[in-house]
Amino acid sequence: MPVRLRRPARPSRRRLLRPAVATALVGGTFAGLLSVTATTAGPAGAAPRPGGPKPPAARTSSPAPATASPAPAAPSAASPAAPAAPAGRAPASVVQVVAHPDDDLFFMNPDISQSLRSGNPLTSVYLTAGESDGVNARPADAAATEPDKARYAEARQNGIRAAYAEMVTGDRTSAWDREAIPTAGGGAAELDTLRAKPQVKLVWLQLREAGSISDDRPHSLNGLWHGRVGALASQRSSGTPVRADFSYTKEQVVATIAGILDRFRPTFVRMQDPTPGTYPETGRLRDHQDHLYGARFAQAALARYADTPGHARVGVQNYLGYPTSTLPHTLDPETADAKLRTLKTYAWLDEVNDCADLAGCGDLKVAARPAGRGWAQTVRYARGTSTSWVQRGADGGLYAFSVLDGRLATWRKPAGGGSWRGPVLLPGAGLDSGVTSIRLPGGRIAVYGTRTVLGAGPAAYRREVVTTVQAAPGGPFGPWRSLGTPERDDARGTSDISAPAVTVGPGGRTTVFVRDSAHRLTAREQRADGGWGPWRALGGGDVYGDPVAATDARGRAYVFASTPTTVLAWTRGRAGGPLSGPVRTGLPATTLALSASAAPGGDGVRLWFRKPASGDLRLADFSGTGLVAPVTEIAGGVAGFGPVSGGAEGLLAVRSRTGFLATAPLGGTGTRPVWNLERFLFAGAPDAGTDGVAAIGLDGRLHWTPAVR
Repeated sequence: MPVRLRRPARPSRRRLLRPAVATALVGGTFAGLLSVTATTAGPAGAAPRPGGPKPPAARTSSPAPATASPAPAAPSAASPAAPAAPAGRAPASVVQVVAHPDDDLFFMNPDISQSLRSGNPLTSVYLTAGESDGVNARPADAAATEPDKARYAEARQNGIRAAYAEMVTGDRTSAWDREAIPTAGGGAAELDTLRAKPQVKLVWLQLREAGSISDDRPHSLNGLWHGRVGALASQRSSGTPVRADFSYTKEQVVATIAGILDRFRPTFVRMQDPTPGTYPETGRLRDHQDHLYGARFAQAALARYADTPGHARVGVQNYLGYPTSTLPHTLDPETADAKLRTLKTYAWLDEVNDCADLAGCGDLKVAARPAGRGWAQTVRYARGTSTSWVQRGADGGLYAFSVLDGRLATWRKPAGGGSWRGPVLLPGAGLDSGVTSIRLPGGRIAVYGTRTVLGAGPAAYRREVVTTVQAAPGGPFGPWRSLGTPERDDARGTSDISAPAVTVGPGGRTTVFVRDSAHRLTAREQRADGGWGPWRALGGGDVYGDPVAATDARGRAYVFASTPTTVLAWTRGRAGGPLSGPVRTGLPATTLALSASAAPGGDGVRLWFRKPASGDLRLADFSGTGLVAPVTEIAGGVAGFGPVSGGAEGLLAVRSRTGFLATAPLGGTGTRPVWNLERFLFAGAPDAGTDGVAAIGLDGRLHWTPAVR
């Protein structure tokens, strides 16, 4: 059905955001980059430096938003908790773990370029050499090119070094120092340091790649994970300072990655999606097997690293890979063009040998299609898109929730003013990024998420839905309870379930919704006795991303889930009534990231989303079973991607094109929102409420922008 777009009606102006940084975002390009010219150099086989590198001091160009005190609240004896990170913790430091050279550029940018501009430490770790068939040539020239896996691996390294150097200095030939370092797995890795910006580092583990997206390749990360081979050999690049071949067992790969984390001490880790799903009709993987199993090795290493004494608490973000090809683009043209320029540098389009290496200065396989299969126009988080992680307690105070070190991190802000305190980490490991919270009748708070169980054997991997509930209003949270999974086993769908959405019915009975690996919405309902019924499929078949849910003032529940072309809805026509749907809402395509809350005035709910390939903001109000008015487009957006958090009284919070948090009161008819940039990079999605806007920085701290009354 056609959808008319109109400007929003004037909201109440009684609550405005108190900006921590009063900077209006305007159009235009990013600040110019410093150009540094030097010659690539680095001693072959240089001795590794003992201990980890010391990150430089944080750069502060403007005041930051309020952050929670690092001192933890006292944990209850009934709910012991891990201590918070010590006061005076290091600034944000990012480690990225990917399977191949270029996975980061295709699937994690523009987050990478934004981190580089921040000046904080960033280390990118490449698990395999990416040697493929050893042919570094455009497809038309491949037949006439002699295969050489060591040289092709070196060419891809050269392309990555050029791309990172250009992103951070403006000069793709800016010099790198290359050295060999020992690993905790008993082998050696190559460490490259950008001489002009030594906080930027690349680590090459140089393991053998699978050489196929999903064909049977026992000598691969896949085969090693499942015990089909006892060890996986190295594939050294032709110019590496690592002088000897080696091989790793499964345990040694985990130990090696954990050792890299211990060396660089990140506060935030970017990694690929460990559960990308399979095609139901063929059973073949939707993503490259190296992406999937590389991410699982990273998960296992993070679980081990979480027990390292004295480390900074770590947040995690997963990125979708190949499946982004068939989904709406998320990036605005300016950001997509910048991402494509970096990919063209990696692909060595001009074939000018400015790296002075016979192996080549980039990846000519990519040169034929540097945008990939639509990947240059998109970045998409595999989870961590919830905007419902701040909740009001029974006493009027606020709670905030995130995941650090695989545990639930909680912050508390007392009623009547005062500062946020936390984080306190609750017991129970393995929690995945992205939790949602609800308030039950009577004032207790419940938190829902998913947990990864690594298990003792190769077939024990699974992801399951879990919940924890306060024992009493304002009291400690009880133990985690597993609600299982709608998946039969990991082999059928790689445990591919979304983060949960939750509704609350009469008497506090909840219903949990997740997308399963068949891309259907599934649900599990709580019974009157407190137990849970079975998982039920609710239809869909082409649902992507995380579902969202909201309840209106009349107790009617709404659940929304995106498809590549529209949004589906499931509704309860009355409180406690049966759930009906799916109904095609008639909404246009979205970027899949949705958020929902009670509509202003109390009748119905409001759904927020973005226009594909632009980042522009849109909203739609629903009451009963359908739209109550045409879709509203918010004029004067800030581009960016990810969910839009729209609180009551017109408060907005989004990720901007710069990666910074952008906050604004929603303007009246014919006006543009006055956006303010909070100058820090953050994880996941913000949560906007009537009291203010919360976001979790890449440093693991809670940032709070209070509302003005």
